[in-house]
Amino acid sequence: MAQVCDICGKKPQFGHNISHAHNVSNRRWNVNLRPVRARVGTSTKRMRVCTNCLKSGKVQKA
Repeated sequence: MAQVCDICGKKPQFGHNISHAHNVSNRRWNVNLRPVRARVGTSTKRMRVCTNCLKSGKVQKA
């Protein structure tokens, strides 16, 4: 399942782990998603929303 916020479209970011010996390996920073029953128009819908959208009030819980 894709790690994407249904509201803002935020996705994982990619980068590198770099050790003290400068060994480089790939890593990714995942989005902090929460399953939420949100109010969309007049109905409720299950969505995966990042915590940033929940805190900012872009989503109204049902």
